[in-house]
Amino acid sequence: MKKTSEHILNRFATVFAVAILFMSCGDDYERVGEEAVKPLFPQGIAQNFTLTYTETVKSLGAQDSATSRVIAVLKSPLSEDFDNQRFKFKTFPEGLQVDFYDDEGKKSVVVSDYAIYYSQTNLIDLQGNVVIETHDGKKLETDQLYVDRKNNWIFTEATFKYTNPEDATVMDGEGMDFNTDFTFFKAHKTYGLMTIKEEE
Repeated sequence: MKKTSEHILNRFATVFAVAILFMSCGDDYERVGEEAVKPLFPQGIAQNFTLTYTETVKSLGAQDSATSRVIAVLKSPLSEDFDNQRFKFKTFPEGLQVDFYDDEGKKSVVVSDYAIYYSQTNLIDLQGNVVIETHDGKKLETDQLYVDRKNNWIFTEATFKYTNPEDATVMDGEGMDFNTDFTFFKAHKTYGLMTIKEEE
């Protein structure tokens, strides 16, 4: 019995000594030269700006003049332009609001606390209290949302809440994707309150 207690005590002391040895190891190595983390500096900063995107209704010739229509208005208190980096991007660290207009001039609004626009891939990463409100009253709320401008596609893997006043439905879920016209919507995992209208 005594030998067993001594044996257990010796093992405990060995494990304790090894644990102290590993915990005392720290990374005090100062990184210099090529392995040092290089600070990023923007090539430009814009404050309290509004950017309006327009397009002409028809293609123009050399001498033509035509009216244009507003397709989006982007507003932000601060934008930092990192197009001087190898992988170009712009950040909106104090939030972003984008008003989208359809062909009939109806407005939908997207807001977020933070955003990154990757210039080379045409991908926008919206983060923090992301809300989309469409012109017909539909509302999507999530923590993170990606907008693929090249393919006109919006998607997330985060949890979301989707409110549709037309059908009086509230849907909660995780992960979804839809097109920028809001005509196709696919939720990956859903739960919540939904009403289904039966055809007569």
